[in-house]
Amino acid sequence: MNGDLGPAPATADRDVYDRLIADLDASGTHYRLIEHAPEGRTELVSALRGHVLASAAKCLILLVKIGKKQTRYVLAVVPGDARLDLSAVKTLLGASYVALADTGKAEQLAGSVTGTVLPFSYDQRLELIADPALLDCGELYFNAGRLDRSIALASQDYLRLARPRIARIIAT
Repeated sequence: MNGDLGPAPATADRDVYDRLIADLDASGTHYRLIEHAPEGRTELVSALRGHVLASAAKCLILLVKIGKKQTRYVLAVVPGDARLDLSAVKTLLGASYVALADTGKAEQLAGSVTGTVLPFSYDQRLELIADPALLDCGELYFNAGRLDRSIALASQDYLRLARPRIARIIAT
């Protein structure tokens, strides 16, 4: 396993980054830490990391309404080359409305800024759903709660550690 490559930013992102690294180290999971120019857009950061877009874990935080009174939040994780199907999420959860959460709420729930959201949920209010197409790649890549650091992690280790609900949520 790799340790820290240098000083982390002095923001809330640091807490998420430090927690992720500590959790990966404590689990004994093999991973690679990749340092790169700051970038949060999936297509561009995938090129910086040197992998195919399908191997990126794209993470989107959704606002889900069940009827008129119940609101939930979902962290949807899909391959970087796929498009999230909001209708599929709506059907899966029996929701009356599904949309991307506003940036402020998404960053609060994720504990990091847009473009650095982890494919792990560290907030009990955030339900984690991953598309099974993520398992087609042997290794997943994602920003590590920071714009300048990414993690490469075996998809089976991701499943074991994150324990997401697996459901088809990408557009076909």
